[in-house]
Amino acid sequence: MYEYSNCQSEMIEEIKVKRELMINSATTLGFTSEETIKYSQELDELINEYHRIIGQASRQNEEVKIAFKQMLMVWPKVLV
Repeated sequence: MYEYSNCQSEMIEEIKVKRELMINSATTLGFTSEETIKYSQELDELINEYHRIIGQASRQNEEVKIAFKQMLMVWPKVLV
């Protein structure tokens, strides 16, 4: 769990840095400059990757919850 949180924090920091680069580029060079567009695309990729990783972790947590609920449903029948 610690490694996941660390990775998540690093990704958020990377997203913040890329966002700041994009904003600075847009402010100085314009919204349609090649550099701004490049930063925007890189930011999109980082955000998509972040959501993919978060989604995988969420699905794994749901699978564990479902398995636990099923186990709890079976337990009382075994004990009786």
